[in-house]
Amino acid sequence: MHAADLRTGILQLAPDRDRREALLALAELDGRPPASLASWPQVLAPLAGLLFGLGLVMWVAANWGDWPRAGRFALLQATGVLAILGAWRLPQARTALGLVAFLLQGGLLAFFGQTYQTGADPWQLFALWAVLGLPLALALRSDWIWVPWTLVMALGAQLWVHTYSGHRWGLEASTLAVQVMASGVLLTLWLGLGPAARRWTGCGPWSERAGCLWLALHVGGWGLLALFSQDWALLYWVAGLVLVGAFALQWRAGDLVQLAILALAWDTWATFGLARALFDGAQGDPFGRLLLLGLIVTGLLAASVQWLMRRARAGVAA
Repeated sequence: MHAADLRTGILQLAPDRDRREALLALAELDGRPPASLASWPQVLAPLAGLLFGLGLVMWVAANWGDWPRAGRFALLQATGVLAILGAWRLPQARTALGLVAFLLQGGLLAFFGQTYQTGADPWQLFALWAVLGLPLALALRSDWIWVPWTLVMALGAQLWVHTYSGHRWGLEASTLAVQVMASGVLLTLWLGLGPAARRWTGCGPWSERAGCLWLALHVGGWGLLALFSQDWALLYWVAGLVLVGAFALQWRAGDLVQLAILALAWDTWATFGLARALFDGAQGDPFGRLLLLGLIVTGLLAASVQWLMRRARAGVAA
């Protein structure tokens, strides 16, 4: 029998209050829902906003040829305005509606770019989206807005690198300035979302962690790509130094999520570098070199785990 049916039966068969309360307690139906359920709306509402915003954009895209231009524009713009007004007037739905508004900002920019063929580069779309979404993130002061905003910034920086590297993903020594500037943008983004600026940004720890992840992926990614380019040494070592510096900078703050991201990125960077040093131009049986690489990588991972555990214990002791 379901709990709801059992509770209804007890209420019908035991009109006496004391007996009814005793039976409900015996059936463990007298308690309130678990406290953990109280936080579910705070998670489910933004997820609903995410699905609604993405679904609306995809709905417009799926009916691109069937709907008139004015209809597509009116639907996206009207829904975006209603979402902003709802976020302003409905505190309980503010985060979900703000996320819808942020997604529709990107949808409107993509609509204009696809309809009028402005000739703008893709990175300019993401840069404009980030600029328009910044006031929304500052007003709502929620990680549910800041985390997607950091993703838009990171994608814009990566597409900017692609544009000014000759529309190639490969790396050369001549693209060092572009890589350094993009890394500087992501580093500034990461630091700007840190604890020192949270009184102005209102973001939480997950925004800073997202910024750390994008920085590690960007720097570690072009560091690994540099291994397979003609002039790889300088870019590769610069990437390693940036990761070490970011790890040292985060060590005092003690956020284990960010430390784990940076440690894993550096271990990956070191593993690829060792693999190239051991196997590039080598002859003969590779089994011994492969065994040596495995032992070194195991040692790197073990050392990283030990460092993280030490920092975790130090944080608990403090």
